[in-house]
Amino acid sequence: MKMVVAVIRPEKFDDVKKALEEKVFVAMTVNEVKGRGEQKGITLQFGGRTMEVDLLQKIEIFLVVDVDAVVETIIKSARTGRYGDGKIFVIPVERSIRIRTGEF
Repeated sequence: MKMVVAVIRPEKFDDVKKALEEKVFVAMTVNEVKGRGEQKGITLQFGGRTMEVDLLQKIEIFLVVDVDAVVETIIKSARTGRYGDGKIFVIPVERSIRIRTGEF
């Protein structure tokens, strides 16, 4: 069993969620986070002024699942081809315990 952590653009979350549900991956934890990649933020023009935005809004999704199918689904539904599309991390899970029943 592995944990997949995906950090994606907020505007792509509905696409990713729908694609995962279509593949029967419905259990997930989602957080709104801020972060930056190698581009170190972005520069915006607002009211004739230039603003540096260091940390960008992102959505972080956690799933404990069959890794290959989930990773492929997230990539296909989240990719725009532009900087800031996000990143996927795959982490080994030693064990998982259901709190309600105590089952492993």
